[in-house]
Amino acid sequence: MNAIPVERRPLRYAVAAWIATAVLLVSALKLHLLPALLAGLLVYELVHIIASRLTGVRDARGKLAAVGIIATVVVLGLALAMVGIVAFVRSDAGSLGSLLQRMAEIIEGSRGKLPYWVTDFLPADADGIKDLCVEWLREHAKELRLMGGEAGLAAVHILIGMVIGGMVSLREATPVSHRSPPFAAELVERAARLGDAFRRVVFAQVRISLLNTALTAIYLLAILPLFGVHLPFVKTMVVLTFVMGLMPVIGNLVSNTVIFIVSLAVSVEVALGSIAFLVVIHKLEYFLNARIVGSRINASAWELLLAMLLMEGAFGLVGLVAAPVYYAYLKDELRARGLV
Repeated sequence: MNAIPVERRPLRYAVAAWIATAVLLVSALKLHLLPALLAGLLVYELVHIIASRLTGVRDARGKLAAVGIIATVVVLGLALAMVGIVAFVRSDAGSLGSLLQRMAEIIEGSRGKLPYWVTDFLPADADGIKDLCVEWLREHAKELRLMGGEAGLAAVHILIGMVIGGMVSLREATPVSHRSPPFAAELVERAARLGDAFRRVVFAQVRISLLNTALTAIYLLAILPLFGVHLPFVKTMVVLTFVMGLMPVIGNLVSNTVIFIVSLAVSVEVALGSIAFLVVIHKLEYFLNARIVGSRINASAWELLLAMLLMEGAFGLVGLVAAPVYYAYLKDELRARGLV
């Protein structure tokens, strides 16, 4: 290791690196660059995991070429996956616009079937539903810009972030012939800790989301059809469950609400059965979230929820998404200094 050992570096370099890292992380939220940051971290960690298994390549040039090929394949694979998801969402089979329109129609047509204490919370008609949607969109206009006119720019940011992540991953295969300056070494250590926090949190959340999606798919595609119940937009709801499941707690609530409302198209009994089944899945996810994610960063469930609440209040929806990774990184830094 060519970097100066931590115990030999003056504290001022570490403090300067912490400040620089904090400014960069906050700027990623304020400048709407969080997707690019997460995309870069994802590519870097995937390349790192795959490249770490290349034990048979010892030549420096051969290792650099191998890592470069891996980085290229990872970037292309993620880009194609992103294009595929966008194409599915825009298709007739997975149209989110059609799903939202159908949900509005279901709510309007189900008012006479629901108890009064439920209908009191629902809009009176389709115009009321539209007014609520418009009001919510207006309140969250900044957070939802990526879904509107800046969607193309966001895609470019994500692509650039993935390319940068792939380029940074080549650094590990490049031999270093000089000692790193103290400040540079501290910045590298901060980046390594952030990448490690991202891997532990996000990869654990992906496992949780996959399990949640699998159980939901079994319910929608197998259990309900056994009873002669066939819901519309099943494929869209399965994809939505996985994507929203990547956000701890709140994502599961959103997908559950969508499935409950769509189930009302059949009957109130099916809707109640759906919500009962989904509550069980939600409780399982809550336990797994506290057990898997919490154990990965040595944090309790209440710590993650508090971090998500504070970040959402400070930065909106992007803060909610970033909270688990940022908190994991912060706690790792504090633990490294023996403060927690």
